[in-house]
Amino acid sequence: MFRLNKIVSTLAAAVLISTSSIGIAAAQDMPGEGTTVNMAQATWDTGFFHAEIYRQLLQELGYDVPQITTLDAPAFYQAVSQGDMDLWVNGWFPLHATYQDTIDQGAEQVGAVARGGALQGYLVDMAAVEEFGIESLEDFKRDEVKEAFDRNGDGLADLVACPPGWGCEVTIEQHMDDYDLRDHINPIKAGYSASMADAIASYDAGEHILFYTWTPNWTVNELIPGEDVMWIEVPETEGVESPEAAEGIEACVADPCSMGFVANDIVPVVNSAFLEENPAVSTLLNAVEVPLSDIFAQNAAMNEGDDDIEAQAADWIENNRDAVDGWLEDARSAAM
Repeated sequence: MFRLNKIVSTLAAAVLISTSSIGIAAAQDMPGEGTTVNMAQATWDTGFFHAEIYRQLLQELGYDVPQITTLDAPAFYQAVSQGDMDLWVNGWFPLHATYQDTIDQGAEQVGAVARGGALQGYLVDMAAVEEFGIESLEDFKRDEVKEAFDRNGDGLADLVACPPGWGCEVTIEQHMDDYDLRDHINPIKAGYSASMADAIASYDAGEHILFYTWTPNWTVNELIPGEDVMWIEVPETEGVESPEAAEGIEACVADPCSMGFVANDIVPVVNSAFLEENPAVSTLLNAVEVPLSDIFAQNAAMNEGDDDIEAQAADWIENNRDAVDGWLEDARSAAM
């Protein structure tokens, strides 16, 4: 009887140890289980794809990310610094440095979706560059150029700019003042995608267009730099310091090209308290990278009608599964 009891006790202990080991393993595989992430994404749809990639990666770690809230940059940075939002992966720096004081109140940058290469600037249709010899925004002070780009009859050249609240809107407004362009250029600040669709329709109808854009973006798939449009420069103006000119931009009117904007990093911005409580998230964000070329390809497909972003993100994850599994394993190790 003693021997039987001993055997039963040993088996029970083994079961307990085995069950405990399974529980520990499960916790290690899903370190985010029981934690809801309040995730945001920017209002520009070119950032939806990588936001969805990160959402699905967080879910693979067990985090509950029921939805992504779409916010303008000022609203997000206020929310994440206060803890009302946990993170987004649509930070553009140094462009969003204008919000740094708000960010510093309770949030921080972690890792990078893509470093450098995110260009910004002004483009003009190739025909206008050749017809009027346009090289910079300064040329839009010429009456014949303003007339050629005036699509609403107000006597000013129309520029597809950025909606209020976007970081690029602040910079464009500064350019209007720095280069004395208020009486020459009309920045259109309506919804960007709709404004660009209207500009493209005008271009297709043989009209001249001036627009701001960034890369990666679907616009440079519709209007190809070097074929349909050209990057132009901001003028050299006494007392105005412009960002360092970019070299090797083949579709610019000059090389190096003074675009008026610096190349940006696309980065996650995360609430600091959330980050401290979730080391797996910190490690994941520091590991993940999404090539700009992949974002560009998705943006082009989206513009052509393929708007199943969830499926596109899932496909990207599976196509990069070797790298993804390494990122997830590192994140799980950080949570131990």
